[in-house]
Parts: sequence; structure tokens; C-alpha cells
Amino acid sequence: MLLGIAGLVDGDWNNIDSSVLKNAKNMGFKTLQIRVSDTETITQKNIHRIRSLYKDFGFKMPQTVGDYGGGLISKNEEIRKKAIKFVKKMINFTSKIEGENTYLRPGSINSEPWNPHPENYTTETFDRLIDSTKQIIKVAENEGVLVAVEGGVSCPVSTPKKVKDLFDGVGSKYLGFNMDPVNFIGSLEIAYNNTKLIEDFYSLIPDKIFGCHAKDFTIVENLLPHFKESIIDAPNSLLDNESLLRGLMKVNPKAHVLIEHLPNDKIPEALEGINRVANRININWD
Repeated sequence: MLLGIAGLVDGDWNNIDSSVLKNAKNMGFKTLQIRVSDTETITQKNIHRIRSLYKDFGFKMPQTVGDYGGGLISKNEEIRKKAIKFVKKMINFTSKIEGENTYLRPGSINSEPWNPHPENYTTETFDRLIDSTKQIIKVAENEGVLVAVEGGVSCPVSTPKKVKDLFDGVGSKYLGFNMDPVNFIGSLEIAYNNTKLIEDFYSLIPDKIFGCHAKDFTIVENLLPHFKESIIDAPNSLLDNESLLRGLMKVNPKAHVLIEHLPNDKIPEALEGINRVANRININWD
């Protein structure tokens, strides 16, 4: 499996330069996620620049992600069409750079793409997500580009079963899953038994997992408990990372594993944590 980072860059892909990749390589990473904020500014010159840069550092072309918000399930058709168009252009871009896959954000009726809303769980909303994804996947199939959807408790793709339902509804081998189990921690029962959550993904969609975003979580104890992200394998962190990596190695030994959601000064701690986990279960990174 390939260990990479979603981070270390101020802004989007236009700010990835030799100093950024040198920093990532010196830490021990083998790739760095490419984030695009505006598909309209993509040029052939910029594509050539980024491909040459990654080649110079021996980095594999990574997963791409677009800043298109949560509009794929919007009730406003103009907003939804705009989001679909953005993702289609991300697929075109990913094809040109020969990227690993492009990331699909299901979205939210809330104005923030990962914040909850009661209508995120309705049949009508899920049907819009299926329709949007079908339109996107037509381009992916033509380009030969994989699309990796991510989910979580606050969005329409809120459980392992709902992930499978989306795959069944779209019906394309080009649509897969970006594993990120922390996003699905929605109760104390799941938090304290997250091994089952992880195993549910591997049993329901074993051939659909394209990669993984690596992070951890802990419980903020209170009458109404909260969950917050934490450093991988830290003493107070609860995710069963051994089951996560062991299962990923079994179903997709070529998957990317990208550490995410950390300020630059915390990334080395997370890197040490995930390497400890890998060493405990005898996993060697590619």
C-alpha cells in the first residue's frame, strides 16, 4: 500500500512546488493529494508542470479532490448542475495527470458540505445523489478514471449499508469507496466497537475500496458526549487501525492511505502513529 498525505500545502495544487514535495518525501511519504479549487483555470501547462514535478520526486500521481461544496444533492437544480459539471471536469483533469482516482463528496442540504441536515436522510435526497453520480460516472467510464466516494454520519451515505446502496443504485465498476471509518462514528456503541464498523465495510463492499483517509478519534466525555479527531494511535485514540490496515491490505494491497485533517506540526506525530500500527501487523509500505 502507498502512504501519502492530504496536507502540507497552503491552498490548492497551484501551490505545490519542489519545496512541498521535498518536505513530504523527507517525512517518508510517497505521494501527496492534489486539491483543485477552480477547474476553469486548469491549463495544459499546469498539467505538465505537476506531472513533471511528481515524476522528479518519484511520487505516484495521487488522488485528486475538488472544492465543489455539497451541491450534488441540492434541491436547486442550477446548483446541482454546477457541482456535477465541476466533478466531470475533475475526472477530465485526473485522466490527464493519470491520477489514482478522484474524490466524490456526497454533500448536504446544509450550506456546509459535511454538516448535518434532516433532509440528508430522505429517499428524495438519496435519489438525487444517485442521479448526480450516474451523470458523473458516464464521464468516468469514458475516461477510464476511478471515482472514490466518501461518506459519514452527517451525509446521505451514512452507514456501510448506504454506501452499498449507492453502488447498487449507480451500477458501475468505476465507482468505489474512499475508506474513512472515523466519519461513521455516530454513537457511543459504534465508537466503543468500531472494529465491527470496519469489518462491515470489508464484508459488504470488499471489491469496491479504492483507498483510505487515515485519522483517528476520541470521545469528549459529557452528559451529551462528542467525538473529535485525534492523532493516529495516540493513547486516547480509539480507532482500530490494525483492523483497518489489515483489511485494506487484504482487499486492495495497492490502495493509497492518505493522512489528513492535521496542521503541519501534527503530521509527524500521525505518521509515527500509523507506522507503529503498520509495524505491529507486519505491513511494509510500497
